[in-house]
Amino acid sequence: MLGVVMEACVFDLDGVLVDSEPVWEQVRRAYVADHGGTWQPDTQSRLMGMSTGEGAAYLRELGVRLTPDEIAESVIDQMAERYQDGVPLLPGAREAVQRLAARFTLGLASSSPRRLIDVVLDASELREYFVTTVSTEEVARGKPAPDGYLEAARRLEIYPKDCVAVEDSSNGLRSAHAAGMRVIAVPHADYPPDDDALAIAWRVLPDLDALTVELLT
Repeated sequence: MLGVVMEACVFDLDGVLVDSEPVWEQVRRAYVADHGGTWQPDTQSRLMGMSTGEGAAYLRELGVRLTPDEIAESVIDQMAERYQDGVPLLPGAREAVQRLAARFTLGLASSSPRRLIDVVLDASELREYFVTTVSTEEVARGKPAPDGYLEAARRLEIYPKDCVAVEDSSNGLRSAHAAGMRVIAVPHADYPPDDDALAIAWRVLPDLDALTVELLT
């Protein structure tokens, strides 16, 4: 099969470069419990990909009796505090970013708030490799809507069809696909995407070590 030449690679952050989903779940689960809410079996999967505002509004639906702004601020504060102990990069994340940056234009489209994106990229010394980074705080809708990926492509001045996205979650895969990008899935073992979301991926890789320049050229 002939390879498909891409001009840009747009990474997700949480669950792709940073093993942050367990941290998000721990922080949010404890926060809901501490404020009298009830964590549901599908809560974590539903939250994956939501923007900051959408996630805060959803936690309020679970019974947290605070405003979405108050919820968002508290959760972000706790996440930033956890990151002070170190950013949990996933195996091969740094190498994958450096490897692809040598050949492609890189962007990032994340559901994390801008504050946490900046904390992670600065602490991990990965900021220099990304031409642009987009938080879903900066667009109208979070994942699975395509807004974040479309904005990343717009800022890169590259057509979405000439971009490949690297994702792990159901909402992320659907978002990048809806934007018209080819999607590479690198599923997280503890938070696997739904089968129907995985089916729309162009490639499914076992880990970031398999994400090579040759795959995209």
